Amino acid sequence: MNRREFLKSAAVVALAAGFWDRLPLGAAPAAGGAGEVFDLVAIRNREPVALLDEALEALGGIGRFVKPGQSVVIKPNIGWNQTPESGADTNPELIGALTERCLGAGASRVVVFDHTCDRDWEACYQRSGIRAAVEKAGGEIVTGNNHDTYESCPLAAAVRMKNPEVMKLVRECDVFINVPVLKNHGGAKMTCAMKNFMGVIWDRPYMHKNDLDQCIADSVLVRRPDLNIVDAYRVMLSGGPVGRSRATRSRLDKMLLASTDIVAVDTAAARILGLSTDDLKYLGYGEALGLGSTDLNSLRIKRIG
Repeated sequence: MNRREFLKSAAVVALAAGFWDRLPLGAAPAAGGAGEVFDLVAIRNREPVALLDEALEALGGIGRFVKPGQSVVIKPNIGWNQTPESGADTNPELIGALTERCLGAGASRVVVFDHTCDRDWEACYQRSGIRAAVEKAGGEIVTGNNHDTYESCPLAAAVRMKNPEVMKLVRECDVFINVPVLKNHGGAKMTCAMKNFMGVIWDRPYMHKNDLDQCIADSVLVRRPDLNIVDAYRVMLSGGPVGRSRATRSRLDKMLLASTDIVAVDTAAARILGLSTDDLKYLGYGEALGLGSTDLNSLRIKRIG
């Protein structure tokens, strides 16, 4: 790493270190003690399963999102043939525990998939640890790399991506839970909840060639997640999204963010990387489409840890 790269990496680390203090508490929750419902939960200093369980409790419990007999689709980031220690994919313990919690709430079926970036999707599922974790919990793993499992999806409100081919399961399930890993991205600057929708779309090259930021926002119109859970346990600060370059730097943050508002959760996550809404155009585009809010001060936020 040259001096310029080192200084840039050090600056990102310093900015991210102050995330907790910079995250506003936002609007005061409505009175009611145990009945309080928060718009966004930020939790730290726990292991993956504990992070998930405490976040779900603060949001009203898994039963708020999953009812008996419902089908659930969980969309993690399994884009790369990397180990959990790399931070390139969503933490397998988190996905395994979430699968188990959904089934425990009475879900009839829990399916996990991604349209992987590395061509060998089976290797991605295996090496990331997610296949083993999901199957142990009783869930199903399916590929997102089969064109036959996609269908045309007209998006009337979209600005650039009007009729993408979309994974059928996302449209058909009763509950859709979006579980990205937070990390640096060389092109988009950050990959998190909104950008995780690229794994729902078949023709990703189109997105890269036709205003990536707008296409990221448009893609969320496919279906708003019932819940977004951001894995910030191990955060890749540079060298993303693959994490195979000499510039790769990561840090064990042991954090998790959760919200029904996909724009808000990405706005909060950006602060961990030292980024603002000005750095990520797709946040403003998403807000303009009515997908959520970038104004964290207007939200009810709970910090735990």
